[in-house]
This record gives sequence, C-alpha cells and structure tokens, in this order.
Amino acid sequence: MELRQLRYFVAVAEREHISEAAEHLHVAQSAVSRQIANLEEELGTPLFERIGRNVKLTPVGKIFLEHSITALEAIDFATKQVEEYLDPKKGVIKVGFPTSLASYVLPTVISAFKREYPDVAFQLRQGSYKYLIEAVKNRELNLALLGPIPPKDESLNVNVLFSENMYALLPLSHPLTKNETINLIDLRNDDFVMFPEGYILHKVVMDACRSLGFAPNITSEGEDMDALKGLVAAGIGVTLLPESSLYDSTPRLTVKIPIAMPVIRRTVGVIYPTTRDLAPSEQIFLSFVSDFFSRLTQFQ
Repeated sequence: MELRQLRYFVAVAEREHISEAAEHLHVAQSAVSRQIANLEEELGTPLFERIGRNVKLTPVGKIFLEHSITALEAIDFATKQVEEYLDPKKGVIKVGFPTSLASYVLPTVISAFKREYPDVAFQLRQGSYKYLIEAVKNRELNLALLGPIPPKDESLNVNVLFSENMYALLPLSHPLTKNETINLIDLRNDDFVMFPEGYILHKVVMDACRSLGFAPNITSEGEDMDALKGLVAAGIGVTLLPESSLYDSTPRLTVKIPIAMPVIRRTVGVIYPTTRDLAPSEQIFLSFVSDFFSRLTQFQ
C-alpha cells in the first residue's frame, strides 16, 4: 500500500468523481483508476460503487476513508516536524485567540515576532474560551493565547504572560466620567452591555457584581469588543473590559475609568498540550512570547 494510493482514494471519495479527482491531483484519469483498482485488490474488497459517471463509497470504503484521512494527517504532521527540525525558522504555527486579545495584544506580539522571524508563518483562529481549550487539546491548534488562564488541567501546559485589571467603560454623558476611579457598586443602577452568557468575560463581570450583592441589568449584548464599545458610545449602557483592549482603541464618546473596589483582574497566558512535544518553531514562539511580555512593564 502506497501513500499515493491513499491520497488518490481520499481525493476520489471527497469528490465522488474520478475525473474531477484526477484534475485536482493533476494526473491522468487512468492513473487514478489504476491506483484505486490496485488498492481494492490489495484490500480484497471494493471501496466504491460505480453509479453512472459518479462513484460512492461502500460501507467498507467509508470506514477506510476515516482511517486514511487520519493516516495522511499523521504523515503530513510528521513531515512538517522533520522540516522544522531542519529549519525551525520556517515553520507554520497555528495560534488561537479570543476577541478580548485581538485588538492590541495579538497584533503587538505577532508583529514583533515577525520582525525577528520573518519566515515563520501563522494560521490564526479567533474563537470562544471553551473552543480554544478544546482545539488545543485535540491538536486543531498548536497554542492559544487565553485570558483568564483555565483551571488546572492535566492535558494542558500554561505559561502565564501577564495580569491586568478590568476597567469600566462609560458613555461620555455618564455622571461619573470626571472621577479618577470608581467603585463597581456605583454602577449597580446602570444598564450594562455585555458579552452573551457562555463567554468567559460575561462570567468575570457577573461574578464581580454578585460578590457585591447585585446582578447587573443587562439590556444589550455583543459578541466582540467593537460591538460592546459601540453600544457604550451610543449611550446604551456601561461595560467592563480588560485594560489591554482599551490601549489603542477607546472609542469616541466614551471614557475608561479604573475600578478601585473591588480590584478585578485577569491573568493572560498561553496554553499548549501536554500530550505532545512542541515543534521547534512553536518552541521559539513560546519562548519569544514569554520574554516579550516579561519586558513590557506596562502589562504589570
């Protein structure tokens, strides 16, 4: 059994058409048909049913497809690992991030890294808190920046990068905008705009309010930082956001104010799996990120 046969088989299975698979593979249709026939002969069973000009997987073919994809992914991953060991400065790193780190933290660290390692490529994926944790566990992502860091988990390594305070973001018309600091309890009668339930920053804000004996009156929700900032700018309500999300992008018609009591902090880190060794390019990135944030006193 050859890798070429598996690749041809998967291409045909995905398109249910031999000539389309051949065109995708840039080979003759006869070559694809011959390799599929050789594979079926070696396995001793048909993998496809011929239906006119199309083909469909047999029950055995469906089983074999699942394992073929897994095998090819493993081979591709192993090849990538070898290539990176030969030249770790030319790898591809799959990094996940939440919306709360998208406006300042992620672009700042990626651009700094690319200046030193211009040949390392990134595949970036924004996702929810729970998605990022699961994606790292199942190898869909190599690493993920996350805040707050997740609870202790035997399948995850965590490198803490920095801690930051949550700030209140108020509409310019709010009576407390002249204050240097505010107490969270001062906002108990305000309307809040927040991330929907299930988002980690929704939980952070809810927990802080409940610790003071009140539940925020949530009148509107947004699924990203810009949406929440826009709602505050429109005077719809107030919100609490991480300090780093307001460094470069505090919108017009709003004011950010530190919260004096209680101090609400989140710890940001990078997570990666304990179940496999990091590739050389990933190790370089992880070391760079850790050093980068240790030098930035503004994040302390």
